[in-house]
Amino acid sequence: VLLGSGLTVLSQPLMYVKVLVQVGYEPLPPTLGRNIFGRQIYQLPGLFAYAKHIVKVDGRAGLFKGLTPRLCSSAIGTIVHSKVLQGGGDGARGAFWGCRSLPDASFTFQPGVSKKEPVSSLEQVLKETSREMVARSAATLITHPFHVITLRCMVQFIGRETKYSGTLSAFTTIYREEGILGFFAGLIPRLLGDILSLWLCNMLAYLINTYALENGVRALCPAFGATWRAGGGTEIVVRDRKSSGDSARVEVSGSKVLFVLLQVSTVSEMKSYSQAVTGFFASMLTYPFVLVSNLMAVNNCGLAGGLLPYAPTYTSWLDCWSQLHREGNMSRGNSLFFRKVPTGKRYVWE
Repeated sequence: VLLGSGLTVLSQPLMYVKVLVQVGYEPLPPTLGRNIFGRQIYQLPGLFAYAKHIVKVDGRAGLFKGLTPRLCSSAIGTIVHSKVLQGGGDGARGAFWGCRSLPDASFTFQPGVSKKEPVSSLEQVLKETSREMVARSAATLITHPFHVITLRCMVQFIGRETKYSGTLSAFTTIYREEGILGFFAGLIPRLLGDILSLWLCNMLAYLINTYALENGVRALCPAFGATWRAGGGTEIVVRDRKSSGDSARVEVSGSKVLFVLLQVSTVSEMKSYSQAVTGFFASMLTYPFVLVSNLMAVNNCGLAGGLLPYAPTYTSWLDCWSQLHREGNMSRGNSLFFRKVPTGKRYVWE
């Protein structure tokens, strides 16, 4: 919890700028710059220029608006997530940035051991991903009211409002004006995005680890008289290719065995990298769900950032998705650097 809180504090300015960009608030005009090919283009202000403007208006403390409800959301979400996983069994632990850890490539040398059918690795991945999905969904459902308050505290910067000045008073305001449903504005696209990202991440990592990395090592093993077996773990059975049966004599040189061990170790490291890459790829594909969720959380809530000219009143999150798609704004806020001014897209400058 303490580590998560520290990371939340450090990432607060980045999230603050990102939310304002997602809403469509552009307080600074575009500047003429050059892209990576040297061509002159107009660029929107990046993260540091945007943050500098916030500091100029509200001081350094202004970069941390909405931090208190976000810390509450982080702490409560971590506890709920952990409790749900503990209730589901030990096999569901070890999630990292929303991507479930896939079975590790642990290995053993077992001369003379007969080959048995392993437990399906895919079955294990499906089971653990399902448990992780339940835990994440429970944490998201319980902490979403704090997420809504966090976003509205940030968006107040646009109209200089003070409507959501404290966490407790914000709960009272939302309940009085919108009822219980106001605490769950934008919940559906957020849940869908989390679930899709999780499954994409884990299934892509499984396919890469199984059919790209493990097959590569498996192709090497016959040259050394070894048999590769993967499933819930990885096992290398060393055999003498000249003999048959389970009582084979081991006649593999030490250098060859060391080479196979190094290959397995390399595969283990590459598997950890593949999870990071697939997690990033999945988050890019599901970013529109994040954008729509955040916009619905602040839409028509009485703040300037949730009304025209920044956004019309959406009838549902599907209506929001449809309008963003027509405008070509589905990736708005996805990048905070090298932000080219697109042709035909709508932005609001002060």
